[in-house]
Amino acid sequence: MKTKLLLTATLLAFASGAAVADGAALYAEKTCIACHGKEGRKALTPTYPKLVGQNAAYLEQQMRDIKSGARANGSSAAMKGVMVNPEGDEIVTDKDIKELALYLSKLK
Repeated sequence: MKTKLLLTATLLAFASGAAVADGAALYAEKTCIACHGKEGRKALTPTYPKLVGQNAAYLEQQMRDIKSGARANGSSAAMKGVMVNPEGDEIVTDKDIKELALYLSKLK
């Protein structure tokens, strides 16, 4: 039983580390850095949020709401174009959103 628990904990830690590495790559690939700065620390303008260390569930929900159009206030229109192209094709997937949120939440 102890071996099974240890194996499970090890796999979860590895999966979390892999997701964070994927999130870092996605952050650069999806051009998040252009507006939110390196690792979400310094935004392009004062109205763009700092993302570093935010709660993962919060970040995920905000990105999903911007992508769906449920959030369409302030500067979210600029981000909508990063999430979905004008033809309606998905640029940032739900899996990407989850990995980006986890990555940003782990940064200090």
